[in-house]
Amino acid sequence: MSAPEHPAETTASADAEQQDTPQQDGPLQDGVADEGGAGDRPNDTAEPAPKEWWDDSRMPWKGKPGRSDILCWAGFSLSGIIGLIMIPLRPILIAHNVLLLVAITGSRSGLVTSGALAAVGRADWWPVALVLGIISSMKWDPLFWWAGKLWGRGLIDVVAGRSKWAAKNADRAERLARRFGIPAILIVYIVPLPAAVIYATVGMAGMRLRTFLAVDLLGSAVMCSLYVYLGHRLGQRAVDVVEVIARYSGYISLALLALIIGQAIWRARRKARTAAV
Repeated sequence: MSAPEHPAETTASADAEQQDTPQQDGPLQDGVADEGGAGDRPNDTAEPAPKEWWDDSRMPWKGKPGRSDILCWAGFSLSGIIGLIMIPLRPILIAHNVLLLVAITGSRSGLVTSGALAAVGRADWWPVALVLGIISSMKWDPLFWWAGKLWGRGLIDVVAGRSKWAAKNADRAERLARRFGIPAILIVYIVPLPAAVIYATVGMAGMRLRTFLAVDLLGSAVMCSLYVYLGHRLGQRAVDVVEVIARYSGYISLALLALIIGQAIWRARRKARTAAV
């Protein structure tokens, strides 16, 4: 018969066996945590999808633009490019080819010069200049009417967003157009208000294109005729001014070109500083 084991020895032996047994709970729990943890969570640091070029609050449309929207906006872009190119060319053309200047821009100074040259017998073509001026001075106006029809207040918001002063003028012009309608198209030839807002407002209000064109043509014809008449009354005095411009037209054009480039550089640097902040 063997001797009974001592209770203390039995307890020590059981503790040793328990210490030698590997712990299963910890790794299993960790595995479960890994399976349902960060591995399955969406990546919170993922970069947002880049915005489309048209998804810009500064654009007049809401949502993705259609073919008509892009075509109308392209017309505005073209008018801006032509206007920018013509800034340094105006002094040269008014001195050497005023008829071309009137045909391209409907220049008021070009119409005055045409009348003045006619008064001294040097422009028997002044009726041609008058007709070209009437058409050219209103050539972009239907775009603004169309913009109002397409985008409602979209274009007005673009004009008003330039500055506080622009917003104030745009609000005044919109109220004038809503109140008077057709007469507002004529008033804008006299009162210095943003014509773009007037034309867009009447387009938004549903004015027919042929009505708009008829009224706009009347206003353009009256104003261009007055400028030609003014030049005819000034006569030689206006011609003398044109001759001075002709003498220094090259320098004036270079100065205007330098001003355009300087403004572009300044705006680009200001935009870069704003983006950096």
